[in-house]
Amino acid sequence: MHIIAIDGPVGSGKSTVARLLARRSGYACLDTGAMYRAMGWKAYTTGAPLNEEDLERLCVNTKLEIELTNDKQRIVIDGKDITAEIRTPEISKMASVVSRFASVRVYLVRLQRDIGLDWAGRYGGVIVEGRDIGTVVFPDAPVKFYLDADIQERGRRRWEELRGKGLEVDLDETTKGIIKRDESDKGRSVDPLRKADDAIVIDTTGLALKDVVERMMKEIQQRSH
Repeated sequence: MHIIAIDGPVGSGKSTVARLLARRSGYACLDTGAMYRAMGWKAYTTGAPLNEEDLERLCVNTKLEIELTNDKQRIVIDGKDITAEIRTPEISKMASVVSRFASVRVYLVRLQRDIGLDWAGRYGGVIVEGRDIGTVVFPDAPVKFYLDADIQERGRRRWEELRGKGLEVDLDETTKGIIKRDESDKGRSVDPLRKADDAIVIDTTGLALKDVVERMMKEIQQRSH
């Protein structure tokens, strides 16, 4: 049973790499950012006041399920599949807002640990990616990665991703949005984005995805022995 932690900022390539790595290794892949998006979606659609008490109540009254179907992660809240609905810029912003609240983080970290351990046992291993995996969710993970890239590269990747979904977005505005998200993620008082002391750092700027995955597979295999 293996747990591989991958952390990093927006646009560092961690989501795509995690999926490819899971495919190569045969492990399950858990995208924890989608879980924050899901809670952002619920807060947004219900108009919940953005304070600790109300968000804690929102969490208590939410049934969030993560399902794997043909290696694809589906997000279900209170019986409704919202997988596609959480991928808009509005919900991205709301995810960033709710992620700053301790009540939401406590609820989701517990859920992430439960799902991660369950999937690791069921699939022989799990790749868990997010922003506090190696530092908070699975601090004892035997292999931890921290992916990064320069801001121009990350902005371009995010811009291309959004355009690929048919959204009309401006490159400069997208890059500015990432800079703001970085400040929010690294500056929040609860579980900020940071590199775990024992994480393997990979700068993905200018690297082909297959090369990043290849390097990570070697590190995983070395530590497995």
